[in-house]
Amino acid sequence: MNNTQDHEYQQHTLKRPIHFIGRGLHSGKAVSMTLQPAPTDSGYEFYRQDLKPPYNVVPARWMTVTNTRMSTTVSNRMGVSVDTVEHLMAALFACGVDNCRIDLDGAEVPIMDGSAKPFVDQIQAVGLMAQAKPRMAVVIKEPIWVKEGNAKAGLVPFPEPWLDMTIDFKSSMIGKQSFTLPLNQKTFSQQVSAARTFGFAEHLQAMKTLGLAQGGSLRNAILVDKDNVVNPEGLRFNDEFVRHKLVDAVGDLSLLGVHIVGCFVGQRSGHRLNNHLLRQLMHREDGWQMTTLENAIVNWEHIIEDEGRRGWQ
Repeated sequence: MNNTQDHEYQQHTLKRPIHFIGRGLHSGKAVSMTLQPAPTDSGYEFYRQDLKPPYNVVPARWMTVTNTRMSTTVSNRMGVSVDTVEHLMAALFACGVDNCRIDLDGAEVPIMDGSAKPFVDQIQAVGLMAQAKPRMAVVIKEPIWVKEGNAKAGLVPFPEPWLDMTIDFKSSMIGKQSFTLPLNQKTFSQQVSAARTFGFAEHLQAMKTLGLAQGGSLRNAILVDKDNVVNPEGLRFNDEFVRHKLVDAVGDLSLLGVHIVGCFVGQRSGHRLNNHLLRQLMHREDGWQMTTLENAIVNWEHIIEDEGRRGWQ
């Protein structure tokens, strides 16, 4: 993912810390969060400031995902968790931050305005620092799909990181929407980062009964009531709903810990299916190859041809 021309294939971290204050979307609790520079190969790690070591360290990885109901939750082996990580993960990954320590004084990432844009803006303002080790990538050599009901998600061979998402809701306000784009800092920042999370008025009471959406408001989510958007300012994009689903997908896929050289295809896909896809991918070692991101991009055709497979299948 190209974030600096001179060091695009090297790992990066933040130049200096960034501080955020907000509320958890589901817990409704106030939370303080600081993004810190981190060493090479450390990936994304949460440090719960309200708990004592060693219980407080929660790695954000595909295998540490423990709950995907309405958001993505990661937990450590002691059962300590951090909720609603996907928007922050998407912003870090899309902005080219490979390694970051995340200090958090509660159990949920602040929702901010319901999108990834507040995180993206501050990351871009602070800037990145190149690190000594190369970025790694998984090259998708053969298609892999997971399905659940009428939803499915897949990764198919493609010479660069790419996203293709389709959603389909009964509400005429949303209906069927599709969006596709290359995954890099510019496209993510300009085309999808500002898309907000959304919910339906008819589900709101049930969610609150389950302890969810306690911090939800028109300031941090789009509320759809039947076929209307309740938010007085309306939508940021005509197809803001599918764009936000792409934000979620980037956040969920970032938990692989490396770049994916291939195309993610989501059809009504959500957090649960996105994580299931990564788990299936890791069990299908014959379908991908780990290499440096530079080699994956520069020598993609040779990597695919070595296996006798090319392109879409």
